[in-house]
Amino acid sequence: MTNGKVHNTIIIGSGPAGLTAALYAARAELKPILIAGHKPGGQLMDTTEVENFPGFPEGILGPDLMENMMKQVKRFGTEILQENVESADFTKSPFLIKTEKGEYLTKSVIIATGADANWLNLPSEQKLRGKGVSACATCDGFFFKGKDLVVAGGGDSAMEEANFLTKFATSVTIVHRRPEFRASKIMLKRAQDNPKIKFVADAAILEVLGETSVTGVKIKHNSSGKEEIIPVQGLFVAIGHTPAAKIFAAAGIETDVKGYIVVKNYTRTNIEGVFVAGDVNDPRYRQAVSAAGMGCMAALDVEKYLESLGD
Repeated sequence: MTNGKVHNTIIIGSGPAGLTAALYAARAELKPILIAGHKPGGQLMDTTEVENFPGFPEGILGPDLMENMMKQVKRFGTEILQENVESADFTKSPFLIKTEKGEYLTKSVIIATGADANWLNLPSEQKLRGKGVSACATCDGFFFKGKDLVVAGGGDSAMEEANFLTKFATSVTIVHRRPEFRASKIMLKRAQDNPKIKFVADAAILEVLGETSVTGVKIKHNSSGKEEIIPVQGLFVAIGHTPAAKIFAAAGIETDVKGYIVVKNYTRTNIEGVFVAGDVNDPRYRQAVSAAGMGCMAALDVEKYLESLGD
């Protein structure tokens, strides 16, 4: 049961979007609650070097960046709860947010739960994440200058990632588990016309090789059963993302066909008083800096919304 206290705003998610929203909300003296989950910091906690976040000319480790942001929001009075949201009730105001530890009432909510990259679910892949295995070419491609790479996937994202990586890599091999690629014709042709890109279709990735860094990828050709090792220094997994929005969709928040939360006006959702920021709404950019920017927008929108209530 709740203790009867009604908060001004609750922010759900502790990546760059949620923490930036908390920073702005706290500085506006809204006394925000941030429900961070059991693993605060979002996807950047699994990232080694971050060189494309403004203000760090020498780069910064992903966990260090998130720790700094966490300290900053605490400095301005944000209350951080390491709990997981289990359900939400947006049918009446104040809204009710339930976690495994308690229930919280709030006048507004900012959903900033992000999106998780889909992985191949290989033990060797998980062991080498951040050590040559990545799911974000624009984040990590710069570190693979002059390297040979594999991109796993067959859709538009895989083609786009592969094309981008050729700016840095010597070669990129796209490995797809089906005989036919799912990418649109224009994206597939663009990759096919790139002299640095090779294709291996109808093949499954069995293992990522290497102890402390990627040295190769073992694949199996589905039709023949033949196994092959492709010597590379990096693997980029481009088989899509899953937005963390199911709980909120069940509570009436509108999502698109891929499960991303739909915005109606800037950061506003279809339910008045519920706002969204970051990758849970953004299938296109998926960058820490764009997520942070949207977190700022959401907090400013919440502030104006609360003012409109006369509170």
